[in-house]
Amino acid sequence: MTSLPIQTALDASLDFVLPAELEATRPPEARGLARDEVRLMVSYRANDHILHDRFREIEHFLEPGDLLVVNTSGTMNAALSATRADGTPLEVHLSTHLPANLWIVEVRLKQGERTFPFSEMQAGERVPLPGGASLHLLTPYSAGEGRLQPARQRLWIATIELASPLQEYLASYGFPIRYNYVPEAWPLEYYQTVYATEYGSAEMPSAGRAFTPELIARLVARGIQIVPLLLHTGVSSLEEHEPPYEEYYRVPVETAKSINTAHANHKRVVAVGTTVVRALETVTDVDGVTHPGEGWTRLVITPQRGLRAVNALLTGLHEPRASHLLMLEALAGREHLRKTYAAALQEQYLWHEFGDLHLLLP
Repeated sequence: MTSLPIQTALDASLDFVLPAELEATRPPEARGLARDEVRLMVSYRANDHILHDRFREIEHFLEPGDLLVVNTSGTMNAALSATRADGTPLEVHLSTHLPANLWIVEVRLKQGERTFPFSEMQAGERVPLPGGASLHLLTPYSAGEGRLQPARQRLWIATIELASPLQEYLASYGFPIRYNYVPEAWPLEYYQTVYATEYGSAEMPSAGRAFTPELIARLVARGIQIVPLLLHTGVSSLEEHEPPYEEYYRVPVETAKSINTAHANHKRVVAVGTTVVRALETVTDVDGVTHPGEGWTRLVITPQRGLRAVNALLTGLHEPRASHLLMLEALAGREHLRKTYAAALQEQYLWHEFGDLHLLLP
């Protein structure tokens, strides 16, 4: 893929002003709501009809035979406090665990409770980590030929020396990644979906956060099928908005079969989150047939490429200029997105991982 289509699409992507008061700064539970009481905007792209409800009523917008595809990746305590050799306070974000025990990491400057991009790290630096561990920065991460590069060096390829197994170490010394719009620290359970099965995501696949066991049981009883896949999501690029980089995925045989059967029966395939779309589109061929598989995906979905595997999407509300908006545009078109985002702003929906949700239907 060349740089021009991505650059053009990013420059032309949906842009708007997100008021600070529409950033979800706390989990819904801390705002007096249950998980499934966040708001739900439902939009039908065929006629631009838009409805507003609570997420726990989602079953009324789904039909028997619909197929929901969820990402069962669990969120890690992927942030660690650190100090540079010169005394600079840092926060290390463990993003992606690569083969050969390498990591993609982000090193951020810590100022009080806030963190900021930090571009002064050098290849070869060793950074002490809590509990006697250490981080060794090997080389700047390269997004690959033809892909947009951030204005500052944000990501590094690194090795990490630990005295205990990874998840045990992170349970003792790590904490969930949070950005400056979330001023308070929250325990890891606030960053997990109820159906997570395998730790590996640096940040929560948040589109599925509002599901509860009771709601899932009601959906299944209604004849709505739910199938899993796995994609370990890396850190966000809130400041630079560069396209996503490679992430590990696994699509099981039964999930691929269920998707192909749903299409054959003219049923809706609803991706729960953009991570699900990315994994499925990676293993779906030009004829629309989804195959099982696992590996690493660098796929960037744009309107020019289009979608093959899904025809509906449950997602959060994305920041201005975020690359995920290109994926939404590939599904729904620019004008439908303009109308739905205008409605979300007017109705004061909340953004980010603790915010409200949008169900895009045919």
